[in-house]
Amino acid sequence: MPYPIGELIGLRTERSIARIGTLAAVLLGLAVGGRELVESTPPTRLPSHGHGIVLAPWPNRVRDARWKLDGEVRQLDVSDPSRGNAIHGLLRNTAYRVRERTDAAVLLGARIHPQHGWPFLLDTWVRYALADDGLTVTHGARNLGAAPAPWAVGAHPYLRAGAAAIEQTTLEVRGADRYLVLDELLLPVGESDVEPGGPRDLTTPRAIGELDLNVAYAGIATGPTGSAILTAPDGRRTVLWQDEPFRWLQVFTPRDFPHLSADGSETPSLAVALEPMSAAPDALNSGAGLAWLEPGESWEASWGVRDEETA
Repeated sequence: MPYPIGELIGLRTERSIARIGTLAAVLLGLAVGGRELVESTPPTRLPSHGHGIVLAPWPNRVRDARWKLDGEVRQLDVSDPSRGNAIHGLLRNTAYRVRERTDAAVLLGARIHPQHGWPFLLDTWVRYALADDGLTVTHGARNLGAAPAPWAVGAHPYLRAGAAAIEQTTLEVRGADRYLVLDELLLPVGESDVEPGGPRDLTTPRAIGELDLNVAYAGIATGPTGSAILTAPDGRRTVLWQDEPFRWLQVFTPRDFPHLSADGSETPSLAVALEPMSAAPDALNSGAGLAWLEPGESWEASWGVRDEETA
């Protein structure tokens, strides 16, 4: 049967399973040893709150859906009508195509064609590679046009630490000592140091039930040791790691995320999105983290999620 999320792709190793949809290259589920590392979305409905989608060629918002190129204002389509912005790029309603596939990995591709406010042609891809301890996600782009093109990418997973109540799970974000100050439209107007012990301080573990955040952190720790760690009461951890180009992390803790009950009904409850981003919100205007690809030039970087036991 056809699914709203496009083709449903299952990946598997001896200990791990993942489910991918071709719409927005969405990550629908990930489990290691039966332990869920992300919130689960059934293929019969679209992902809520952007869960698991790829954000390209920019993550987060563009103010007024406008930016300047060579001194000329470019008007993007408004995809966030409540705030008049363009949000999460141009591929969230696009079906990617399967380019390569094995039991434990899939390469999905989609092209971004010239359109309102975007006069560029980019080939983009995302590769999901499953291992026994977790998942590596590699994003890439190549400029197929004749002029330099801007590029940034992000992802929007909602993470879990197994079956533990999310309220009792703790969150630590390494290196999260600076954040972007946002206005009423959730767009950055400056940068500030995190106040130690304040409501945005995640440099030491905090119970997620105490948090009320929609914050972009700058300059977080990158590399294989991890940028963010969710720890369940039993000590098991879900670790998010990011390559160096992913220097920003959006932390969002909505309390209306729909969780499926055993009877199939949905109950609004707390969830935590940890969104690796290669550029800051509104990067088309600020340039913060924005890459410019020359004609024929390619870009590639990875992030991932793994299951980990504490020593």
